[in-house]
Amino acid sequence: MLLKPNMKWTANQGIIHPMVNAEFVLTSQAFIVKFSVEEPADCYRAAVQEDNGRSWEDSCVEVFLQNPANPNEYFNFETTSRGFVLAARGTGRENRQTLPLEVIEKIKRTMTAPSIQDDSIGWSMSIEIPAEIFGIKEFKEPLRGNLYKCADKANTPHYLSAFPIETEKPDFHRPEFFDILV
Repeated sequence: MLLKPNMKWTANQGIIHPMVNAEFVLTSQAFIVKFSVEEPADCYRAAVQEDNGRSWEDSCVEVFLQNPANPNEYFNFETTSRGFVLAARGTGRENRQTLPLEVIEKIKRTMTAPSIQDDSIGWSMSIEIPAEIFGIKEFKEPLRGNLYKCADKANTPHYLSAFPIETEKPDFHRPEFFDILV
């Protein structure tokens, strides 16, 4: 699945965008997604040093999933190019509950170190999110959500998504634009 920029958003206009492909699979025990990213050097940033840090400020890929155990709530899993994860849950942008570090440690992360070629940086990130994080023993239904790529504090900020988000400015915390992922 190719992630695309919303060209109505001013931040995405007049720039060269990252190329981001996402492949995912749902097993009974986990949701697994692999992101492959190639981005201009101006779009790349890697400053976050810890889990539950401000991941969206760095070069970051994100998985937002509706909670199968409670459809009024969604989880966000935001992973930097260096493998640091911010994970939270809630019903909207406000009052998100950050997941404890011992829960975040259950998310498997496999990455390739960023490599530079000319003025591009390539990297990949695979994350495996276990069903138990949602409070269920196994996944049974298709999942609703969206996949994203951003870097708010890069020299060239950018915002891409798998499914379109019809808002005036970038806003990934919009579950009304989620679609079926699996």
